[in-house]
Amino acid sequence: MSVTEHKQNNQPVNCMIITVSDTRTIDTDKSGNLMKELLEQAGHHVVMREIVPDEYSLIQKAVKAGCEHPYIEVVLTNGGTGIAGRDVTIEAVTEIFEKDIPGFGELFRYLSYKEDIGSAAILSRAAAGVLGQTAIISTPGSTGAVKLAMNRLIIPELSHISQEIKKDYK
Repeated sequence: MSVTEHKQNNQPVNCMIITVSDTRTIDTDKSGNLMKELLEQAGHHVVMREIVPDEYSLIQKAVKAGCEHPYIEVVLTNGGTGIAGRDVTIEAVTEIFEKDIPGFGELFRYLSYKEDIGSAAILSRAAAGVLGQTAIISTPGSTGAVKLAMNRLIIPELSHISQEIKKDYK
């Protein structure tokens, strides 16, 4: 089956958005607002939204709470993915993955290189995985990165990811 023949599953998915930042508020959270807008435009639901500081334990606590929520199917994080000392989102989330989805980070970096930031993509850390019956997808916090990830990878596959995770639990 070619890429153009890929059957799209458009079932609405219930999501949680977590913005990792020491400085943003709901009003100044451009990337979280963009995620919410793009999810809702695609017919998905934002059930919860939170801003947490760049603190390992607080990031894990928020992600786990989303994964334990009975209505949340996907937790999306943005921010805290760089290589500065306080950027610990990737370490916090990957430690709790039961399954890794390496293709997300690989494709995100490829697209970032080709379509957005060129060789600076080597600094880009993005990851996805599964905890229980919930997908966790972590993107960088810039609006450009969020837009690229959401439009090219996340929105097209969100329903499919959720369906695949749940298919053995029915």
